[in-house]
Amino acid sequence: MLSAQDNELLTRVGPGTPMGELLRRYWTPALLVSELPAPDSDPVRVRLLGEDLVAFRDTNGRVGLIQENCPHRGASLYFGRNEECGLRCPYHGWKFDADGACVDMPSEPPNSVFKDKVKATAYPTHESGGIVWTYMGPADKITPFRDFGTESLEPDQVAATKLNTPCNWVQAMEGNLDTSHISWLHQWNGVDDIPDDGSDKPGYPSNAMSWKFWKHDRAPRLEIEDTWYGFKYVGIRDTPNGHKHVRMSAFVFPYNTVIASVPFSTQHGLFVPIDDHNTWRYSFSTRVNPGLQEVGGTNLFALSPFEFGPAEVGRNGIIPRRYTAENDYGIDREEQRNVTYSGVREFISQDFMVTESMGPIYDRTQEKLGTSDKAIIRMRRLLLAAARSVADGGEPPAVAQDLDYKSIRSAEKILEPDEDWRVLGTADDPMVQKYDAGNARVPVAGS
Repeated sequence: MLSAQDNELLTRVGPGTPMGELLRRYWTPALLVSELPAPDSDPVRVRLLGEDLVAFRDTNGRVGLIQENCPHRGASLYFGRNEECGLRCPYHGWKFDADGACVDMPSEPPNSVFKDKVKATAYPTHESGGIVWTYMGPADKITPFRDFGTESLEPDQVAATKLNTPCNWVQAMEGNLDTSHISWLHQWNGVDDIPDDGSDKPGYPSNAMSWKFWKHDRAPRLEIEDTWYGFKYVGIRDTPNGHKHVRMSAFVFPYNTVIASVPFSTQHGLFVPIDDHNTWRYSFSTRVNPGLQEVGGTNLFALSPFEFGPAEVGRNGIIPRRYTAENDYGIDREEQRNVTYSGVREFISQDFMVTESMGPIYDRTQEKLGTSDKAIIRMRRLLLAAARSVADGGEPPAVAQDLDYKSIRSAEKILEPDEDWRVLGTADDPMVQKYDAGNARVPVAGS
């Protein structure tokens, strides 16, 4: 468990907080590119790290991200006119460009130079992978944009989504770093009827057989390896045929997760704090691969290895919430008794049910952690140490210019008797080598 002081340090992200200052040193998703579809389109409210902002795409196509309240009298610039390379406040006509400079002040005398002294808070932006990213830290400490594989993608090749969850960002992220819960929360009775399809042997199991392994061994052993980007870890399970099945996932500073997939994945899930009590869950694809659906669609709403819920969002969209606390996440007690372990049909809603029901920020002084919580403990310790280091004048981890962010992968496999899981997903992994040579196709999750 954490002390009350460490829980506050871990979860609070507003301006001036140690964790907030750490997060501001990274390029952070602010909104989807699709939310600003064209020059001079409607402005968009953005709440990020506890700050209220407005995003707009100017006449030249450039994205501005500035404070919501006009520096004059505080009216919301969300209601402003987006015209002629600037956002004009409807109250007195003051106009601000994408850099926050006041470029017109028609309510003052024509010879006034007052506008040259007024500037709105503005943050730099960068579009990549269907996301508008921003840097909110000190200007003299700006870090390189981390290319996880999106910089080379054409607009028609990107697939980015976001989904809202009303709980603290760490609380939401902890679910993605918990490999043991899939043996319980995401289970369904039909697993017992899955026939052995021959993939319970060293190599890559089918998606259906993976579900069977989750239920067969419901107490995985965790092993962790620290890396330059954070850490990677495996949950090790025994298969019915006595082999060693591993699911390897990664944590990437400060809020990225790359979750295990057969044979490997580069799909990032990001838990971006709106404020202390609300989070955007972003997901984006990182590579071009014909036939590979890495984000969105039916994959998000898996009900079983063979059954999927309706895809409520296409490429590049905000995913609506069908099930929330208000409707008890759609829980069906008869299904809970007879079909699914949780009684909630969608994977993602099962996760929401448990993480949101803890309250906006869980009191971690009340926890009783076990061996299956090793990855969560490691993530917390790394974040707390990094926040303290930056507060003392240190540099944030994993932001150097020469780091290979595209090499970060997760993986899943049944190991050979002498195979080391640490090789999975690396340049030494034969499957990665085949893929990079164009001789293999990463299968769609669920196929």
